[in-house]
Amino acid sequence: MANTNLKLLGAWFSPFALRVKIALNIKSLEYENIEETLYPKSQLLVQSNPVHKKIPVLLHGDKPICESTIIIEYIDEVWNSGPSLLPSDAYDRAMARFWAAYIDDKCILAMRKSVLVEDKEARKAYLEEIEDSLVTIEGELQKCCREGKGYFGGEEIGLVDITFGSLLGFMGMIETMNGRKMIVEEKHPCLVKWADRFASDPNVKGLIPEPEKLVSLMWLGKELEKKE
Repeated sequence: MANTNLKLLGAWFSPFALRVKIALNIKSLEYENIEETLYPKSQLLVQSNPVHKKIPVLLHGDKPICESTIIIEYIDEVWNSGPSLLPSDAYDRAMARFWAAYIDDKCILAMRKSVLVEDKEARKAYLEEIEDSLVTIEGELQKCCREGKGYFGGEEIGLVDITFGSLLGFMGMIETMNGRKMIVEEKHPCLVKWADRFASDPNVKGLIPEPEKLVSLMWLGKELEKKE
């Protein structure tokens, strides 16, 4: 691990903080992990991200960098030796950013709403949105598989893999809560193999939160909201 003056403000349950951890591991960068409780938010977090007051924040010396995708690109540009997180080709890099944005805009929004909504019919509609987005992502991954690539960006984990892979714990949580599998062999054969490959990578292994712990955290959060 390279000795750097890096600190990460995050939380074990945050998929966005997980993205940064994976990127730092891939680059073999040492960092201090500062676990935020968020209730209340620490003074360091508020000072480091005064606009949004959200995790993750990467502190590089006295310089704060916010937003997970921006942080990943910053890491890739500053520490440009070793594995690259984004393609070197301009078009491929644009496509990686497109798919990362698609995952954030489509998957995360539907996943969040499926967890928060109380109405069963509304939840069913959001689960169908998730499934539709998974079919789209599977189609893109199948193109990569036909080209002999093990991941979205090639033979190594890249931006799109990190973006989608960070959601595997929450996908498992949604599966647990609803008693139905979201990523299945029949509909998503490439994604099933990809997910196993991604989760077992040394830079990822042990970082994805267990679905049961996320379910417990979610119910605790709802109970706290009732008492506010």
